[in-house]
Amino acid sequence: MLVSYARVSTVDQVAGLEAQERDLAATGCTKLFSERVSSVAQRDQLAAALDFVREGDTLVVTRLDRLARSTADLLSIIATLEGKGVALRILDFGGQAVDTQSPSGRLIVTMFGAVAQFERELLLQRQREGIEKAKADGKYRGRVPTAQRKAAQVHELRAGGLGASEIATRLAISRSSVYRALSGAVA
Repeated sequence: MLVSYARVSTVDQVAGLEAQERDLAATGCTKLFSERVSSVAQRDQLAAALDFVREGDTLVVTRLDRLARSTADLLSIIATLEGKGVALRILDFGGQAVDTQSPSGRLIVTMFGAVAQFERELLLQRQREGIEKAKADGKYRGRVPTAQRKAAQVHELRAGGLGASEIATRLAISRSSVYRALSGAVA
């Protein structure tokens, strides 16, 4: 049986999820597990798919990044599948499909998983370096804290006789943020 798993990181990526589901259905998958959750969050549908598959089945995903968040995660998923006698097929793996039914397929998936993780770590490193440079040049200040944007409202509500707890509840900020705004030390 071909069992498929589709995932997007946010609820806004409806088109991406629909495209994955379409591609998976076109390959003849008879059971679909899909979810809208970040790869670093708990992936309940992936766990359900891994529990559902049986010996002789193949788990099908559109791309490697839809399945695993790191090489260690990928290897863990592959070990789980292999322990159950289940193959993994990735439809778009550098322009071609690849599966873990052969030793060369397992090697390719593992190597590309490691390369993908390496690229992600390099991207994050470059991003951190860019932020540090922008901070040093005075061009990066980060986002304006929510409480700072609401300081005027805090003062208005306080002038209206409300206490810190009620102000915090109404403005969806913490009590400590209310006190900082009132003292003029909002950061």
